[in-house]
Amino acid sequence: MLPLQGLRIIAVEQYGAGPFGTMQLADLGAEVIKIENPKDGGDVARRVGPYLLGANDSHFFQSFNRNKRSLTLDLKHPVAREVLAALARDADGVLDNLRGDLPERLGLTYDALKAANPRIVCAHLSAYGRAGSRAAWPGYDYLMQAEAGYLALTGEPDGPPARMGLSLVDYMSGLFAGLGLLAGIIAARASGEGRDIDVSLYDCALQNLSYLATWYLNEGHEQGREKRSAHPSLTPSQLFRTKDGYIFLMCNKEKFWPALCQAIERPDLASDPDFRRFPDRLAHRPRLTALLDAALSQRTTAEWLERFAGKVPAAPVNGLARALDSDFTRERGMVVPVPHPERPDFRVVAAPFAGEEMPLKPAPALGADTEAILGACGFSAERIAALRREGVV
Repeated sequence: MLPLQGLRIIAVEQYGAGPFGTMQLADLGAEVIKIENPKDGGDVARRVGPYLLGANDSHFFQSFNRNKRSLTLDLKHPVAREVLAALARDADGVLDNLRGDLPERLGLTYDALKAANPRIVCAHLSAYGRAGSRAAWPGYDYLMQAEAGYLALTGEPDGPPARMGLSLVDYMSGLFAGLGLLAGIIAARASGEGRDIDVSLYDCALQNLSYLATWYLNEGHEQGREKRSAHPSLTPSQLFRTKDGYIFLMCNKEKFWPALCQAIERPDLASDPDFRRFPDRLAHRPRLTALLDAALSQRTTAEWLERFAGKVPAAPVNGLARALDSDFTRERGMVVPVPHPERPDFRVVAAPFAGEEMPLKPAPALGADTEAILGACGFSAERIAALRREGVV
């Protein structure tokens, strides 16, 4: 039995952040019913290229929606409230990632659904929150990275502003929304009363600033970029040159510094007063970097990794292909087949929950489960047909 088996979540979601969060719940066994508007072809992610899978599916969509069910429903149609209430009666939660002013308008709040189910929890993941001056603003990950300071922290000091290569604000926000939803459901099961839970991309982007925010708020220190993607205060913790490229070292505990010196056959550096402790090494980082570059350039990255293994925290600097094709990725079982009707050999990155046998179903076709879900909610075949004729589903 999977940890979330028996949990039913209604997901009014599209694109990245919300679907990423609910996919983790689906991977853990929750029944995630994805509501898609039949009038506009469902989730826009179905049509995000360049790699498509038939007329209304894509690699992008499959990356965020495995193990879910799809129900078509036009939430703007007056009759949709009846369908939504029927779905809510047997659901534990609702998660939407709409613009902040839309959940109330579409009847997705606790106040709108508590008559159908007083224990339902409604999690809202918006760009800037459901209240305040930006409630009606659309927003995306890259915008949050820009405004929350990420572009000023990423890249080389003399380069232009640069975003990180992945949509980590989306992914983290999706996880925060999923965590908040589960916390609300636990409370609702104890108290018998649900609630609204709000998460925004902007707030999550700020939360991720973590200790850099604490440094600024309390000491006025505004961290900028460091050369070689270095840690701002711990060193050696950065990129270094090898004979055939780069290696990333992270000696983030004092015990790793003498181990590194021993491994590169420079034990004298460990006793050098300029390098004895973290503050000493930080004060002399340019000189230290030059010395380590000279030593590490004597061998290839692979040779150093073999020498450092289990003693000095180190990693190769891989491209995407090498990361996914590596022996260790294969050892971890992190690339798995998920046969798709259009691609029997389709593969994805696995869920990161080791030790569990996870479900592996491809993302659903648009509306694939509409009849089955509505039938289970008590709608007759004739009523479902009428809803189709009326454009509700």
